[in-house]
Amino acid sequence: MQMLTKFETKSSRVKGVAFHPKRPWILASLHNGSIQLWDYRMGTLLDRFEEHEGDDYKVKVWNHRTRRCIFTLQGHLDYVRTVYFHPEQPWIISASDDQTIRIWNWQSRQCIAVLTGHNHYVMCAQFHPTEDLVVSACLDQTVRVWDISGLRRKSAAGAQPMMADPLTAQRMGAQGDFFNVTDVVVKFVLEGHTRGVNWATFHPTMPLVLSCGDDRQVKIWRMNDSRAWEVDTCRGHYNNVNSAMFHPKRDFILSDSEDKTIRVWDTTRRTLLQTFRREQDRFWCLNAHPELNLFAAGHDNGLIVFKLERERPAAAIHQNSLLYVKDSQVRLHNFGDASDQPTIAIRTAPAGQYLPPPRSMSFNPAEKAILLTSDAEGGSYELYNLPRQITGHVADAGQTRRGAGSSAIWTGRNRFAVLDKGAQQILIKDLSNQTTKTIQPPVVVEAIFAAPGSQLLLATSTSVVLFDVQTRQTVAEINAAPVKYVAWSSDMSTVALLCKHTITLANKQLEQLCQVHETIRIKSAVWDESGVLLYTTLNHIKFALPQGDTGIIRTIDNPVYLVRIQGGDVHCLDREGTVQTIKIDPTEYRFKLALVHRNYEEVVSIIRNSNLVGQSIIAYLQKNGYPEIALHFVRDDTARFELALECGNMDIALETAKAIDKPAYWDKFSQEALRRGHVQMVELAYQRVKAYDKLSFLYSITGNFDKLAKMQKIAIMREDPQSRLQNSLYLGDVEDRVRVLRESGQLSLAYLAAKTHGLDEEAEAIRTTAEIEEADIVGVPSANDTTLLYPATPIKQTNELDWPQLHVNKGIFDGRFNFGDKGAGPRPGKSRVADLATAMVDADEADESSGAWGIDDDGDNIGGMATHDAFGDNDGEADVLDEDAEAEGSWGIDDDGELDAEIAAEATAAAAAGYVAPQPGVSELEIWSRNSPLAVDQIAAGNFEQAMRLLRDQVGISSFAALKPAFMEIYSASRSVLTTAPFAPATRIPLRRNPTESTDRSQYLPAQIYSLSSSLEQLQQGYRATTAGKFEEALTLFKRLLLSLIFVTADTLEDANEIKQLLQISREYTIGISIELARAAVSKDDATEENLTRLVELAAYFTHCQLRADHEKLSLRLAMNTAFKHKCFKAAGEFAQRLLDLVPAPAIAEKARKMITICDRQSRDALPVNYDARNPFVICAASHTPIHRGQATVNCPYCQASYKPEFEGELCRVCNIAQIGAKATGLRSLASAE
Repeated sequence: MQMLTKFETKSSRVKGVAFHPKRPWILASLHNGSIQLWDYRMGTLLDRFEEHEGDDYKVKVWNHRTRRCIFTLQGHLDYVRTVYFHPEQPWIISASDDQTIRIWNWQSRQCIAVLTGHNHYVMCAQFHPTEDLVVSACLDQTVRVWDISGLRRKSAAGAQPMMADPLTAQRMGAQGDFFNVTDVVVKFVLEGHTRGVNWATFHPTMPLVLSCGDDRQVKIWRMNDSRAWEVDTCRGHYNNVNSAMFHPKRDFILSDSEDKTIRVWDTTRRTLLQTFRREQDRFWCLNAHPELNLFAAGHDNGLIVFKLERERPAAAIHQNSLLYVKDSQVRLHNFGDASDQPTIAIRTAPAGQYLPPPRSMSFNPAEKAILLTSDAEGGSYELYNLPRQITGHVADAGQTRRGAGSSAIWTGRNRFAVLDKGAQQILIKDLSNQTTKTIQPPVVVEAIFAAPGSQLLLATSTSVVLFDVQTRQTVAEINAAPVKYVAWSSDMSTVALLCKHTITLANKQLEQLCQVHETIRIKSAVWDESGVLLYTTLNHIKFALPQGDTGIIRTIDNPVYLVRIQGGDVHCLDREGTVQTIKIDPTEYRFKLALVHRNYEEVVSIIRNSNLVGQSIIAYLQKNGYPEIALHFVRDDTARFELALECGNMDIALETAKAIDKPAYWDKFSQEALRRGHVQMVELAYQRVKAYDKLSFLYSITGNFDKLAKMQKIAIMREDPQSRLQNSLYLGDVEDRVRVLRESGQLSLAYLAAKTHGLDEEAEAIRTTAEIEEADIVGVPSANDTTLLYPATPIKQTNELDWPQLHVNKGIFDGRFNFGDKGAGPRPGKSRVADLATAMVDADEADESSGAWGIDDDGDNIGGMATHDAFGDNDGEADVLDEDAEAEGSWGIDDDGELDAEIAAEATAAAAAGYVAPQPGVSELEIWSRNSPLAVDQIAAGNFEQAMRLLRDQVGISSFAALKPAFMEIYSASRSVLTTAPFAPATRIPLRRNPTESTDRSQYLPAQIYSLSSSLEQLQQGYRATTAGKFEEALTLFKRLLLSLIFVTADTLEDANEIKQLLQISREYTIGISIELARAAVSKDDATEENLTRLVELAAYFTHCQLRADHEKLSLRLAMNTAFKHKCFKAAGEFAQRLLDLVPAPAIAEKARKMITICDRQSRDALPVNYDARNPFVICAASHTPIHRGQATVNCPYCQASYKPEFEGELCRVCNIAQIGAKATGLRSLASAE
């Protein structure tokens, strides 16, 4: 038995501890009167409560949310030793050195009973968890059991308590017992301790009382309705025993003492099981968590939170089954049908002894044997053989083989490795538990774990070593904290090393990929099929990508241990050993994984089909350089504005700037637009914020003198002399410059400007106005001696001011989403931006411009110019629409009114004639074409071009030659010919798919000859031909099925999914049979090394096609024999092992086992075969070579066959109709939008 410390504090002496029933909190009352609230999971101090003034005789009730004392209960006359809440009633019980026990009602805040009878300090008083009893312990060497049923009846009847006033109760003291004699009575007085009793408590379910005292003894008492008696005494402490309690779930007793120990006793036999000692600390109090397997003990220097045994069930997973230990049994859980059955019973502890539960399990599927490792006897293992047939009953385990060792794992089908930690040896043993090999490890090993092939992971205190058992050499090493558990991915390509607070991810060469740090303990981990690690902490399920990104998937109430991930289901074990399935949403980590792998099509699909929102995902996208993707998640205008600027999407930035319409945002937008050369956007931004000076400078540097002149007119109307002077300088208008200076009272500057530029008459008028003599003016340069400054003349004036942009294709995220107006993608072109920017300055009159710029006091709508308001809410949209409407006349577009007049005239003439010509109806073929978006219905309607266009868009078909017979067959089968009379033309009658089900024309659809049932029949024919070995016939059947699936329609979503499954099956069989036919052709060639190598490779690749189970067994047998025949023993052994996993017939299984035995001795390949089963790959349908994970690949858009990039653009070898690598939306089988 171990004391597993979970949390520890350092403080002054702790005299009391209490757990919160739900939250990970613990309260500690210190000897100095302070109360501390700790989070024992995070190891942090949450708060202090310090209103007690030492031993102040008071009971205080606190609100932990507000961190304040609600009220104080006064009445005790001496120190208060303990306080407890009643589990059901609104009562508090307190024990005091005033020799009384008081029960309080915390709702009425009154004392409702005073229990007297003890004649010394009352050290403890507690309620019974279910019955109306109270137990108390006193230094008068007695334990008393009180009956409080009368108090409950009185409380239920609503009677007023006698002790209504706390001060009255204090004055009455012990006399309160007289008044409450009918409410609380002494039921038993337990005498047996020879010195004072420090603690007493009830058993949670049995009629037992536990007490301990200064006589160093722990006593167990039993009681019934009439009497109570001592059962036994636990002796072993050699100082005062301060606290004792029953284990809430096991038959244990825990006690702590001033002898610096915590002891664990067996309840039934009253024997000492374990002693935990701390050399410097005396223990004063002890408590248990009401729900979890946690205990807390207070000592001289703080408190300690601990548990007595590991709660992680030993488990091992194989394929679709889980083996785990529960209640001394090995149970088998099947994930497919959720069945759970016991298999064998394991060894249990002898009477009076403790046997720790198994710590780990290693499973051998070949021999159906398990290794259980535990901490018993300093570390030991047990070897069990499971029954071949699981009947649901506990079978006899047979002969159990045991041995000493801290770790034991399987390294082969008939051998396992055991770590002798004391001798620092690794022992290789066989199934009979005999040592066949002894290995001296190169480092000091703490534990060993499984690794691919004949390798082991050796965990040291500072690193993990990859060690080859056969060569006895170190392959690789990685630095890591002490490793507790190891999790390999399904293909054994990546590994997770789990430490106490860190996870190290590495590849199979132990090259570190990333490291994850957690502040709380890591409990378990398992790999998803997509290569993402999911792990659990005490209260979360989290994920970690191999690139280092982590996140929280969901919160859990209690710790669980992951065993398997399947889609959105997490299969796990809880601490009770129960298999649970937890639903999760894997969208976030699949989204991030798709971003890391640059699988943008999947990113688009996830964004469309999920609710992936939140600040965390937006921050992640920004941090990792994907602001254009984050833009599609944001609805807030401010955030969208920032993201749009970051990714350079100026159109969305403009839209959000309009929505926000604040000067700061327009200023930021104008700066970014100017940096990117969007001059027209800059112009619009300056207009919105009325930045007249910036607008004038912009027109100046772009050479737009027409708009500068209009700016000058606006400045005049605004009566802004500074702006007028600036615009006149930009325009080179000397007369206006002189006029501005003269009107502003700057006569000297006006005279100087006029004189310098040769405006003598104007200069003379200014001098006369200023009343200055010409002789008094000196230093004025003459016009002949000066070089005057004029603005540069633009070389070419143009309305297109934006910088030229490179033409690039739209990104994958442009225009793919539709979240409404704010979420829409950028609008093509900039014609509207240009129209908005020029809506005001192209006006002919200055008064129109002044109204648009909001110069007048009465608002923007001056003189009816609201439609030209560049600063209004309409954003200038009216200008654009009006100009378009006016342009119609210039382009010769007649008004629709004349058409209306002509139609009205025809109607009037027809009415006057009394006859209206009948209108032709719509043919049924046209109705079919309108009612269905499916290509097969378009073919039946005769709309071949539309059908070909749909198939080209949906599945990338480029060659329709193979589909021509099907086209004609579908077209002919959808109508019937009826002969009416001789020499009369035959009548063609359309045949409907549902002639009796609907009378609504919108439901009419053509009859079909291709159906799901006929496709299933074709599949069965293909299976039969494959089983018979008629590969050419089977290939023809599967290719015919592959082509016919294009025309099969589905009525429900389930039927559509079945069509997709048929398509996948047809593809796999077509590729597999093609490989087998190629292998047969190679076998007829000369037996060169190249041909023999290719022969083995093709046989190996055939086994990786997704075939039916019986066909997969046949392919594995073929590959096994082919590889063995050509001395590729390593590959042959792998095929044989895979064949055994499929549970073949006994004779075949026996042959496979013999072959594994032979191949294990050789373990090499005589030919350089390009095949590695542990490295996932797909097969190129053209070259019949592997394409490993991470290599570039292209696919057929119809059958999804994989190809190497050099085959892109060619015709698919599987379906012979689609172009490899073509973009397509996917085959559609449902006519509805379901």
